[in-house]
Amino acid sequence: MTRTTPPRPLDVASAFPELAGMVRTATRLHPRPGSPTVRESSVGGPLLWPAGEAWPSCSAEHDAPFPLNTPEEVRTLRRIRAREEWTDEDHAEVSRIHAGHDPSLLPEGPHPLIPVAQLYARDVPDLPFPEGTDLLQVLWCPFIDIEDQPGTDAVQLRWRRAGEVAEVLAAAPEPAYVGTYELVPVPCVLHPERVREYPAAHDLSPEQAGRVPRGEGEGAAGYRGALSVAPGWKAGGWAAPFTFRDSGGPEELRCGECAAVGEPLLTLDHSEWDAETVSWRPVEEAADASSTPTEVTVGGGYTLQFYACPADPRHPPVTVMQ
Repeated sequence: MTRTTPPRPLDVASAFPELAGMVRTATRLHPRPGSPTVRESSVGGPLLWPAGEAWPSCSAEHDAPFPLNTPEEVRTLRRIRAREEWTDEDHAEVSRIHAGHDPSLLPEGPHPLIPVAQLYARDVPDLPFPEGTDLLQVLWCPFIDIEDQPGTDAVQLRWRRAGEVAEVLAAAPEPAYVGTYELVPVPCVLHPERVREYPAAHDLSPEQAGRVPRGEGEGAAGYRGALSVAPGWKAGGWAAPFTFRDSGGPEELRCGECAAVGEPLLTLDHSEWDAETVSWRPVEEAADASSTPTEVTVGGGYTLQFYACPADPRHPPVTVMQ
């Protein structure tokens, strides 16, 4: 099933001509739980990974303040939660999983990374694919401090040419434990859709920001919620709004390799829509549809944005929690 974003409640370019030249195209990924294959774009799905290429790992020391779970326990917990009725055994298993394992059991690194997203150029043309590549793979180490690990290998990108992968890795390595199941994406198929975006308020001049509407409440035509940046998981476009803090400006987006200011690459949002952004809910979705299909939560439900180096997208991304 395709996913279609409703028209915006206001034509931004007509209402605010000074913003007309600031429009960008983004690709809303519209992830929904499913069974993607290595030949498909996905969130949390299997990767088209060469059998002879080493699987990436993270050597950083991670904070583990909560009881740990194995990846298989995360999958088991989700299977049980999806059932309409639970048996006594189900309740006992959920209690056991919630109790978790002592963080002291966490082995010293390196820890194998887990797949976050796989994006083929045919589905997401709004990404800066380096010449000769048509596939982007994103992996991370599922611990709560990933957004505070600049310059480490906790988040890694792989740009490759899909046609050059002859033999595919049969089974990817997994970390012994994950820091939180909220950083393990539910395997999702994608329903890509290109949309037009305008910059969030922090990317506007003070004069521009003062002119845009600030509607409040569910369905309101406020600039932040309805007229500027699409919510949910997306590729390209503009940076997500800052919520719990102010933007650090260009300085916090500088590439660690060459100091170029990064551009939005991938946005990982807790929800596909909420009360403020409900006007972005696809027309095909029922009012009671789940707005959290990936079950990924960063921080307290914030947005994690990956910024790519415009000089060379192969440089390590900058990650910012917004």
